Amino acid sequence: MARKCPSTRLILALLICLLAVPGALGIGGPVHAGTTRRQIAVLELPGGKSLSYFISTPADPSKISEILISIQGYTRDANRTFDASAKAAAEAGHESNTLIVAPIFQVPESDAPKCHFRNMPSAGPNDALWRCGNWSDGSPALNDREITSFTATDALIAYLAKQYVHAQEVAIAGFSAGGQFVQRYAAFGSPPRSLEIRYVVSDPSSFVYFDTYRPLTGVAGCPEYNNWKYGLEHMPAWLGRSAAAARAHYTATDLRYLEGSLDAGETRESGRDLLETGCQAELQGPYRLDRGENYATYDAKMLAHGRHALAIVPGCGHNVTCVFPNPAARDALFGTD
Repeated sequence: MARKCPSTRLILALLICLLAVPGALGIGGPVHAGTTRRQIAVLELPGGKSLSYFISTPADPSKISEILISIQGYTRDANRTFDASAKAAAEAGHESNTLIVAPIFQVPESDAPKCHFRNMPSAGPNDALWRCGNWSDGSPALNDREITSFTATDALIAYLAKQYVHAQEVAIAGFSAGGQFVQRYAAFGSPPRSLEIRYVVSDPSSFVYFDTYRPLTGVAGCPEYNNWKYGLEHMPAWLGRSAAAARAHYTATDLRYLEGSLDAGETRESGRDLLETGCQAELQGPYRLDRGENYATYDAKMLAHGRHALAIVPGCGHNVTCVFPNPAARDALFGTD
C-alpha cells in the first residue's frame, strides 16, 4: 500500500509549531557547536551578595586544562557570548578540555528593558546589581559599594582556579562592552597571582589611554578627554591602583586585540547604534575598527612594544558569533597557532 504524503496544511502547522519554540530551526536559540551546554551557577561574594554565571558542563572536569571566561556586551547577552565561545572551542578542537564561563552582571528590574537580551534570566534577590553599562568600567555594585565588577571577577577567577586545579591556562575575553571591561580589567584587576592569564579585547567602543596622547587632534575642544574611563585623570578611589601601577600592570600582561574587519562605517554590520559618540571616544577614532587599530599602534609604540598583538577578523562586523569562532581569533582565545 502506498503511503499518504502529509497534507500541505499539516506541514504548515508543523512549521508554525517549530517556529514558536525558542531555538527550533536555529531561530533565537543558542549557537552551540559540538556537545557543550551551559547551566547557571551562583558565586557567593563577600558581604552576602552573589554573582550569577553560565558555566559549561564538561563530561570529565578532571580533564579541564583551559578556562575561557567570556564577558557579555552592553545588552547583557552572556548567553550569546557563552555560545559563541563554546562554538569557538569546538571548532578549534578544544571542546573537551576547555571550561566556558560567562558572568552575568545583573541590573535592577527598572533598568532591564534598556539592556536585555532574549532568554537571559532576571536578577535574583541576592544578585549584585549594576547599571546597564557601568559594570564595563569596574564600577561598584548599586546594592553593595564594597563590590565592584572587577573584584567580583577576581573572586570568580579565584574560585574557578580552586575548583579546576588542572587548568593551566585562563583567558578572559570580552566583546563590545565586554571588550571595554577586559581592557580596563587588565590594568586594574587583581586575579590570583599564581595564574597566567591571557586578556582578549575585542571590538570595544572605547579604550583607556595611559597618558595624554590621542590619535586624533581636537583635545582642546574636549577638556575632559583624559578623565576616567578614557584616561587616568580623576580616577575613582575604588579602582585601588595608581596610574603608574596600572600602566605597568597593563604593559606586563599577555594581551591580544581582536577587531572585526567590517566593524566600521555606517553599515548595519558595524553596530553603529551602540557606538560611543562623545568627544572622549571620538578622539580615539571614528569607528570601532579605527579605534582598535589606533590603540594597537599606540600600544606598540608606548606600552608593550609589540607584545600585545592585533588580529583583524575577516568578514565580521560587530557580531560576537562571527568574531569569536573565526579561525583568525583562535590564537587570541586559545593561545594556539
